[in-house]
Amino acid sequence: MFYLIGLGLGDPTDITVKGLEIVKRCARVYLEMYTSILGCQQEELEAFYGRPLLLADRDLVEQGADEILSGAAEEDVALLVVGDPFGATTHTDFILRAKEKKVPYKVVHNASIMNAIGCCGLQLYKFGETVSIPYWDETWKPDSFYDKIKLNRLHNMHTLCLLDIKVKEPTPESLMRRRKEYQPPRFMTVAEAAQQLMSIVEKKDALERNTILNELSLCVGLARVGHESQRITVSTLREMTQTDLGGPLHSLVIPAKEMHPLEVEFLQQYTTLKLEDYNH
Repeated sequence: MFYLIGLGLGDPTDITVKGLEIVKRCARVYLEMYTSILGCQQEELEAFYGRPLLLADRDLVEQGADEILSGAAEEDVALLVVGDPFGATTHTDFILRAKEKKVPYKVVHNASIMNAIGCCGLQLYKFGETVSIPYWDETWKPDSFYDKIKLNRLHNMHTLCLLDIKVKEPTPESLMRRRKEYQPPRFMTVAEAAQQLMSIVEKKDALERNTILNELSLCVGLARVGHESQRITVSTLREMTQTDLGGPLHSLVIPAKEMHPLEVEFLQQYTTLKLEDYNH
């Protein structure tokens, strides 16, 4: 049996009882920490689970699915995923491959940023399409995520922005060689995301007198959701470009233009702004 097991967001104890029981009896257990990161070290997980874990890095997850699934028809094999197993399309591919190989599988769900984002007080059913904000470089500055934020705002819906992480990214120079060398890990902050979004907003203002999103639009910045060190702040988009919430992982939320009074009341605890003035 092949198991996809969600680990939740915080520390080793966030795994479900069902998931922990499976982990203890599997022949092989892989830990995937490429699509997200957990707020602890691999050694802490191994100590809590009472067994060794095989690290599934980017190369193994993207190119070695067959290696992970090998033998899963005869013995129990698990892949541990930060958050919920279906929080990334990469893991959906594992299920399709298992079905293709006639390997039986089971999924053990857990909390992910997709539902834990409700900790800021914005109601989950009022969120529209989630967007991803990628790192820009000198030659690649995609802005299609802005159009999705705009559409959500037009329909009076909140937008969860998932921020880019770079783990085991090959250096441009190493791509020309046979031996890969990797860049240091990077995790986008709410300030970096807001800066990129501000660049788009300023361009849109110049071209079309944009009124959907501007430098005074409200933003919610979140860091390390589900951890003891979780932080939440509410500010304008302009102010968010200078906000420091500490270490990863960060998320950014663009609230709807009109919020429920309970949402306003809950968000008010995270800012000195008078939010009633922004709720229209």
